[in-house]
Amino acid sequence: MDDSSPALSDGVRAEISRRRAVQLLGVGAAAVAAGGAMTGTAAAEVPPNSPSGLRAAVMEYADRWTNAVGLRQLLEHAGFTVIDLDLTKAPTAQAQAVDLIAFGSFTSDSTDGTDPYGIYVKAHTESLRAFVRARGVVLDLAKSDKPGVGVPYLPVKEWEWDTTAMYAMRTDADFNTVYPVAGNHPLVSALLPADASGQVLTGRSGSFSTSYETLGAWREMRVLLACAEGTTGFPAALLEGKDRDGEGRYLVSSLTIDKCYNTAGQAVLTPAAVDDSRRFFNALTGYVKTVKNRTAPAWAPTLSSQAGPLVGHVDETSARLWARPGLDPVRFPKWKCEVLIGSALVKTVTGDISTANDNTLLLDVPGLQTNTKYDYRITPVAAGAPFVPMKGSFTTSPVASAPAKVTLGVGSCAHTAPNYLWARVMSEGCEGFVMLGDTPYADNATNFSVPKGLETVRSHHREFLAVPEIANMVRQVPIWGTWDDHDFAGNDTDGQSPQKYDFRKAFVDYRANATFGHATGNPTQLLTGRGTGEGVYTSFRRGPIEVFLIDPRWFSNKNGSVCMGPDQKKWLFDRLSASTATFKVLASGMTWYDKPGGEKDDWANYAAEKDEIFNYINQNKIRGCVLLSGDIHVSRALNNGNTRVGYDLWEYVVSPIHRITLGSTFDVATPGVVHSKAEKYTFLKLVADTTVTPARLTATWINRDGQKVFEVDRRATDFGYPA
Repeated sequence: MDDSSPALSDGVRAEISRRRAVQLLGVGAAAVAAGGAMTGTAAAEVPPNSPSGLRAAVMEYADRWTNAVGLRQLLEHAGFTVIDLDLTKAPTAQAQAVDLIAFGSFTSDSTDGTDPYGIYVKAHTESLRAFVRARGVVLDLAKSDKPGVGVPYLPVKEWEWDTTAMYAMRTDADFNTVYPVAGNHPLVSALLPADASGQVLTGRSGSFSTSYETLGAWREMRVLLACAEGTTGFPAALLEGKDRDGEGRYLVSSLTIDKCYNTAGQAVLTPAAVDDSRRFFNALTGYVKTVKNRTAPAWAPTLSSQAGPLVGHVDETSARLWARPGLDPVRFPKWKCEVLIGSALVKTVTGDISTANDNTLLLDVPGLQTNTKYDYRITPVAAGAPFVPMKGSFTTSPVASAPAKVTLGVGSCAHTAPNYLWARVMSEGCEGFVMLGDTPYADNATNFSVPKGLETVRSHHREFLAVPEIANMVRQVPIWGTWDDHDFAGNDTDGQSPQKYDFRKAFVDYRANATFGHATGNPTQLLTGRGTGEGVYTSFRRGPIEVFLIDPRWFSNKNGSVCMGPDQKKWLFDRLSASTATFKVLASGMTWYDKPGGEKDDWANYAAEKDEIFNYINQNKIRGCVLLSGDIHVSRALNNGNTRVGYDLWEYVVSPIHRITLGSTFDVATPGVVHSKAEKYTFLKLVADTTVTPARLTATWINRDGQKVFEVDRRATDFGYPA
């Protein structure tokens, strides 16, 4: 609860602050808020370090709930010379050179209600990164009552073909349990040996929330301390990151170990609690020295164990939800999903974690109302789990036969890195999103030729869905997906690649389509589960639009000019003939038109099969078709004319979501091109509207800043329908 809400009275705010103080500091918090000291406490026994010759710049405020401080005092006890961080100067331009920059707990919620932390780190992101590259250390304890907030200045490394981003996201979880994960790390080994329960930092248990806004997702960081026992490191309490271009370190923590004193310098916690804090900060001195001396402990990132929740296939009366909760699947195998309308619980479904599918959960929710918004929360069935409910929402489809206006987003080629394009998708009103391939680059685009292996491919999918902006989107709108080459088996690969089996396994582990191709040995049986199968083709209907996600990879053979294969082709023809949707989208990761430069990775290499599709549409008078593709890092709109299917057949190409464009290669003169632009950070907004006469399909290419790149607006009469 946030006590800054303008709807709250002063009395209610005071009560919220009192309760927050009790949660943080126990019953002695009233004395803290009044500037008093903890009664009955004795001096802590951990001795101070000798002067270290190190200097720390500190941002610290008495937080507005407890009035507690302590960062400066603990660092001085640890042997640092401490100065205030000058907020008017960059980290690398302070009046005195510093070795450590430390942000205290709750600095984003100072007593005057401002966010000095957020303002400073946004203004000085590049300088903070430069400080760490030069063997500096940043300790970030900042947190507020705002779950879902990340650490904004962590580095992003842009490679020629890829982007590697470090991030750490806070949850709404508070814990009094802390377990060592990296027991040999100096910041962990310096703490008292774990007690019989395996915990450390137990001196404050029962009276102090040791971990506040605990860390739920991360990338390019090593877990040192966690709040639950086990080897997954989830949820994390202390993370260590290393800049890949330098030798410094980032420490991001949810620990509140700096809040030990009142503003008069008197201890407000028990001696054992103060001792815990002093041990940690004394160890921090030695750690900073090793970083400065290039002898810091070896570093390797810990793979974040949690991803999701993700809303998958949603139709008029059902929804498919996916999650990788991150807890030990042996201790917490059974999970439930509660579905609500407003605050009213309307349905509960349960399911088991599938260890065969990388410890993920797939839940089908039937019996829903059409065109209705639902909220959901996913939790363990067992009580007392160290877990915050995974929450989200979705809206079921409108009745297919009724007039409706539906907005979908479409995109391809996305790096596993923060990107506010995903927020733009939401703000543009997209009620679902189609991942058109290279979403993610599961082959790791920095080295296409290295065999990946199942666990590596899974890790790429997991990290992609945990990117903060992606995670926020996929938990609240339906996601449908197909693949292109880089999430199939590698650059320009076809179905002859032996790696395709691992890539398909990882794909079905991390998606929630209605179907995933067909069952092995039974081409007439569409595979609704996540077992062994052939291809990943699927389709979905949302109001007046039906999207056919074709798989041009699994069955393909470039040398044999086979793309879809006979079974998938029959599925497509049958579905097209049966479709009553006004608009029918034939979606493929690779382009339908012939890419320049003699490349074979497009439908022109499978011209006979492509002609067969177009001839079927023409001969069976299937109206309302449009082609959709991605892949080429250029966005385009091409009109193939009316000779193929009896009306103008357009192709909409949308790429890339990321920053890398290939304009010199693909933004060139091509037959049929009407619009073309090599625009980075672009997605397609597709609006199907049958509430107007004639019905309209409007395709708008939009960049992440909300600027329209170009647009194609067509009426039903342009798709073969009578006037």
